[in-house]
Parts: sequence; C-alpha cells; structure tokens
Amino acid sequence: MPLPQTGVAFARPAVVVLVTLAAFIDLVTYSVAVPVLPDLSRRLGASPTMVGLLFSSFGVTLLIVSMPMGAVADRVSRRLLLVAGLVALAASNVLFAVAERMAWLFAARLVQGAADAVTWVVGFALIADLYGSAERGRVMGFVMAGASLGLMIGPTLGGWLYEAGGIELPFYAVAVAALVVAGLLLVVPFPAVQAPSERVPILAIVREPAVATCAVVVIVAASTAAMLEPVLALWFASDLGLGPARIGLVFGVAAVASTILHPLYGGFADRWGARRMTLVGLALMASLLPVLARAWSFESAVALFVLQAAAIALVVTPSLAYMADVVSSVGAGSFGVAYGLYNFAWGVGLLVGPALGGFLFERLGFTALTLAWAPVALGIAVAVIRWGR
Repeated sequence: MPLPQTGVAFARPAVVVLVTLAAFIDLVTYSVAVPVLPDLSRRLGASPTMVGLLFSSFGVTLLIVSMPMGAVADRVSRRLLLVAGLVALAASNVLFAVAERMAWLFAARLVQGAADAVTWVVGFALIADLYGSAERGRVMGFVMAGASLGLMIGPTLGGWLYEAGGIELPFYAVAVAALVVAGLLLVVPFPAVQAPSERVPILAIVREPAVATCAVVVIVAASTAAMLEPVLALWFASDLGLGPARIGLVFGVAAVASTILHPLYGGFADRWGARRMTLVGLALMASLLPVLARAWSFESAVALFVLQAAAIALVVTPSLAYMADVVSSVGAGSFGVAYGLYNFAWGVGLLVGPALGGFLFERLGFTALTLAWAPVALGIAVAVIRWGR
C-alpha cells in the first residue's frame, strides 16, 4: 500500500511502538484482574459459578465486536478507533475499581472484551497498512512480544498493587496507563495510508478458500492452546505432584520463551513465507502434545512445556502475517475485515478449547486427551491445506 515519503522513516516505527503499547496495556488489563477479581467477587457475594461466568463474559463481546469492527476499521480513521478502544479500556478499569454490584463487574468485563476487539483488529490492520509482506511478520512479532510481556506481568502487577494500595489501585493504575497511550496516539504523527479502493463485503472475503483456510487454522491453533489452560495445571498437580509455586514457574518460563521467540518467528515468516511457517508451527504444536504428556518431573515439565509454547508461538506470529497475505492475494486489501475475521476465529478457539479440554480431561485423562486431539488437529490442518490451495 503506497505511503508518502515525508516522515515515513520516523512515523512507521513510532506507530509500531504505540500499537505494541496498546496491545501491552490491553493484556495487562486482561490479566491484572486475575489475582483481584475473585476476592472482589467474594466481597460482592458471588458463587464460583458466577466468577467463572464473569471471566468468560470477556469473550462474548470480543466475538460480537470483532467482525463489525473489521468493517468499521476500513471506513474510519484507524488512529481514532485505537484511541476510542483505549478510552473504553480505561473506562472498564474504572468500572472495576468502583464496582458495588456484580452487574457492574459484568458490565466492566463486557466493555473490556469490546475494547480488546478494537485494539487488536485496528492495531494489526494498521501494521498491515504500513508494512508489506516482506516485513509484516517481523513487525507483528514485536507487537506480539509486547503483548506477551503484558500477559506475563499483569497478574504479578495486580497482586503487588493490590497489596500496596487496596483493591482499586490496580485498576486505576492501568486506566491511567491506557489514557496515556491514547494521548500519545493523538499527538504522534501518523503516515497517511490509503483506504481500500473497493469496499468488499465481509461474506465475500470469508468465502474465499484461502481466507477461510487461514481462519480454520487459527481456530484449531487457538483451541489447542486454550485447551491446555484449564487442564495442564490440574495434571501437573495430580500426576507430578507440583505445588502452585512450581506450576506458576512452569508457565512463567514458557511465557518468557514465547516473548523472546515472537520477533524471531516473525522474521522466519518474512523469509520463508507466512503460510509455510504457520503450517509448520501447527504441525509441531499438534505433534508435541503427546510428548508433553510424557513429563515425569518438574524439570521435564519445564522443558517440554517450553517446547510446546515455542510451537504455539510459531503458529501465532506467522498466522497474523498469513491473514494479511491471503486477503491481499484475493485483491481485497481490506485489512480491517481481515483482522476482524482473525480476532473472531481466535475468539471461537478460546471458547471451544477450554470447554473441550475440560470435558476430555475429566473422561479420558491428560495423556489420552493429547493422543485423541493431536491427530484431530493434524487432520483438520491437512484437510484445510488441501482445500485452500
């Protein structure tokens, strides 16, 4: 997509930094509530089921908003939409801080899910606008590294601020940070980008085999990654005898490895092709699942889960560039719609994966779960690859 020459050398990196900060703040907001919300919910008399519904309500507005936001993002200023998303993120945090009823917490979580959709859809559409296929993977890898860092430090930050200043402080602190980034977005010069010359209906893009293939791959990847979240800690505790501190360390080491690998994998996607690297990552992710189930100690759990997390990261970063590539290849150029679809597909996986993982784990155990799901994931991947050629 053509760019004006004046100021581009400065403006493009500045935009990448701001999009990375927005993604970082978004995932800090998502995860800072982890150590705080259960206590806040108990104070308001919520049952465990209600707390679970509260956490899952985030995905409702994420799914509802993602696709329409993709269409809006191709018609409205990307800058203003990002600012609006960050302001909504700040508002959700203020709602958390002042909540006196469970209804307020649900409202806050729903607003947070909508704001997340805006940040990710518009942010990655903007990156795709500014960078061609030879550079997108690397740049999106940096954004994902920032996002992973936010997800890593959010719970620790939330717990520390809670202890230091009470239940409101974590939410007020993140709200202020979101507004600071929103202010920077308003004052930092943006390079001009061309809107899509032709507005293509969402359904017309989704029906393209290459685009649908990418979406299905994203659903499979997200389902597989999210499937591990509710069951892996249970398996570590029951079969390996790991305590909470060691389980947290397993996940923490894997998160650090993923943060480091995202930019590296983005470079691989630029060099060898986003589609190829996405499919390599998907095959590795599925193949390593049964291997993860062979962990026999704390040390082996760390090593094997780092390998699994590295494979998941190899799907995530290249798939972001893959979506932009396939939409460009069908002549649409509607990157807002592309990342609306991507976010929607990822949201579907986040909803399906944990439910399916919990169901299979309860009935089959972790080892059988991995042996059952790995060939399914590989089979779906092979089928959609052949269909999408």
